[in-house]
Amino acid sequence: MTDPTIDPGLLAGNRRPLAGYQAQHFVWHVQQGVATITLNRPERKNPLTFESYAELRDLFHQLKWADDVQAVVLVGAGENFCSGGDVHEIIGPLIRLKAPELLMFTRMTGEVVKMMRACPQPIVAAVDGVCAGAGAILAMASDLRLGTARSKTAFLFNRVGLAGCDMGACAFLPRIVGQGRASELLYTGRSLGGEEGERWGFFNRLCEPEALLAEAQALAARLVEGPSFANGITKTMLHQEWAMTIEQAIEAEAQAQALCMLTQDFSRAYHAFVGKQKPRFEGN
Repeated sequence: MTDPTIDPGLLAGNRRPLAGYQAQHFVWHVQQGVATITLNRPERKNPLTFESYAELRDLFHQLKWADDVQAVVLVGAGENFCSGGDVHEIIGPLIRLKAPELLMFTRMTGEVVKMMRACPQPIVAAVDGVCAGAGAILAMASDLRLGTARSKTAFLFNRVGLAGCDMGACAFLPRIVGQGRASELLYTGRSLGGEEGERWGFFNRLCEPEALLAEAQALAARLVEGPSFANGITKTMLHQEWAMTIEQAIEAEAQAQALCMLTQDFSRAYHAFVGKQKPRFEGN
């Protein structure tokens, strides 16, 4: 009996390179497995529009099938990260909409966070200057955050008459900085300075402003050198285990780790160790 064969292309589905992607509402660049997304409206502190929200949502969704991107850097042009939703292009139109259209908008912005968490690539946010509103959410939804001493992160929804529970903030932020600290930020909308943000654990570390992007890209490059398939599993489990008991989490990790042990990267690491060499991972 002949063994059945499966077309690899069928299993790959939508898998495709994204280096040639032509972004419309931000700058997109891929180099050696690291994709850099630059929010590029520096004259307005890089605010988001309806269109940039939607494009970010769609791009992070496509990253699930990208075969040439193993890590992502998210940064703002100029000396600021992102000032949130554009006051004139988003906030103004929103006050004229009715509830069904408003719900469509809030669900769409929430999808950006969902897609950021669902893509297997680790996301490194490089945060300088203003990081407010939806900009703070983008930083929060990233896997790692590098800041500067002059970073000012504000979940300022309360200050514009809205609840702090925006785009997953009440779920994510307490897990990063703790319930009490998250409550303070979401109830008051005050700015979290760079040094305070590092002490609270919001930032992994601080960098000099002129070195911020280079250090974020260097960190992403180190992740690219690692076992990208296994890193994707780590990201998935970090997210999914929020809703698990300890017993469920241990069983899920047992299954995930056994899957990783089937990869060639695991075998490469063993043979490199035996040969007293540094392993070269290939993501399979």
